[in-house]
Amino acid sequence: MLRYLTAGESHGPALMGILEGMPAGVPVTVEGINSDLKRRKGGHGRGGRMKIEDATVQIMAGVRHGRTLGSPIGLLIHNRDWANWSHIMSPEPLVNERAGDPEGHGAGPDPARSSGMRVLTRPRPGHADLIGGIKYGHHDFCNVLERASARETAMRVAIGAVCHSLLEAVGIRVIAHVVEIGGVAARTENLSIQEIAALSAESPVYCADREAGAQMVQAIDKAKGDGDTLGGVFEVIAIGVPPGLGSHVASDRKLDARLAAEVIGIQAIKGVEVGLGFGAARRPGSQVHDEILPAGQPRHWTRPSNRAGGIEGGMSNSEPIVVRAAMKPIATLYKPLRSLDIRTGEPVLAGVERSDTCAVPAASVVGRAAVSFVLAQALLEKFGGDNLSEITRNLASYSESVGAFFGGGP
Repeated sequence: MLRYLTAGESHGPALMGILEGMPAGVPVTVEGINSDLKRRKGGHGRGGRMKIEDATVQIMAGVRHGRTLGSPIGLLIHNRDWANWSHIMSPEPLVNERAGDPEGHGAGPDPARSSGMRVLTRPRPGHADLIGGIKYGHHDFCNVLERASARETAMRVAIGAVCHSLLEAVGIRVIAHVVEIGGVAARTENLSIQEIAALSAESPVYCADREAGAQMVQAIDKAKGDGDTLGGVFEVIAIGVPPGLGSHVASDRKLDARLAAEVIGIQAIKGVEVGLGFGAARRPGSQVHDEILPAGQPRHWTRPSNRAGGIEGGMSNSEPIVVRAAMKPIATLYKPLRSLDIRTGEPVLAGVERSDTCAVPAASVVGRAAVSFVLAQALLEKFGGDNLSEITRNLASYSESVGAFFGGGP
């Protein structure tokens, strides 16, 4: 079972990640991971934090001489802004000056306030502040927002980059691009996947439609001037995926369900669709389902369309897997919405933290990482193996059996 765990706060010393279950022999380099981290750091609409942080990872364990060892892979990304937050985010206890209570649970003044430290008590609508504070008993919302922050996704991108290295080694490629920001939609239906990858790589908003991309930049600039934020939609496409990843036999084994869960787990994502998605509900079946036509060797069928987005019955069907995600506008507004101060209950304007105007381009990179992880996980479940050579042999044998499927049977 391939699994991962991340740890770290937005302004803590570092982000940490452990990826367990990666087979041995997979090519992995710091440069490859950093390439994805650099792309996550970019995109028009990002805020001042990205000017501070490096997009670099340290491989702490599990890789030797550019190849995975089969042991857990340890990754570390230092937060350069920690130098400015070391007192605020120190793990050392704040001693209550009157009661000597390290956590302030007894009598006496709040330890954070008595130390002159800022305390965040004005929750932002749309953010985790208020409910996270209620759930975990934090009256200083810094304890919530530091982990709820999308800074954590830097480590998910690093983990996803390792997973994509496995996929590439067996002929699977995953790309991501932006298809909508602030109501401006791109037109890419006539572009090949290779063209989408190349054009989006050149765009400041990672959009393959140049005209739409320019309009997106203008919309972001206007929102910034208005003290507002913008959301949008990104698309992830995976090609070369063999048929049969996932399963129809149980809901938690369905590939589309697992992809949706991983993608919607990205901060600020509010909707996920596969293929036509919600569009399928507005068409008759004859305009939704992809016909199956005969084809030559080595595959005995072909599809004139891919409205299913590469997944039928919870399983990959060998067509490109297409996943789209809707990202809401970021909750921190420089012209803040109305809120209340939890200390007094009085109406106030919501707190303002350093933030982005639009992070949809960056979120597309995180989405690519999320899809790469799920596909790598499903690949290993299907083809097993403790090393890359074994997995490659298993995949080759399976491909032969797929080719022999037609004309076989009792």
